[in-house]
Amino acid sequence: MSVALKDLAKVLRSKNSGPFQITVDVLFDDISKYERVVKANIFTEENICKLYNIKKEDICNIVFFDRAMGIKVTTNRKVSSGTCGDRDVYGAQQHAPLLDVLIP
Repeated sequence: MSVALKDLAKVLRSKNSGPFQITVDVLFDDISKYERVVKANIFTEENICKLYNIKKEDICNIVFFDRAMGIKVTTNRKVSSGTCGDRDVYGAQQHAPLLDVLIP
């Protein structure tokens, strides 16, 4: 049965990684949940591009921290933090596209 990522992750958040990048953190409190998500292979450049409507070159990195049971995705911001047109100065709402991603 598939489960939404938001129901498996203990922490699912985003924040600025400087004024020009956003980082999404996905943290787990159970190794089996973390391994399930990693095995589902949803954190690929292709999927991140689709979810965030960005180009591959806008992905800075996708990192899996096995010891910490965490995943970090850093992307370039479309608009730098605090400039005209920025609707999320702190980058705190940018994890939303991942909330309902289904994990088999």
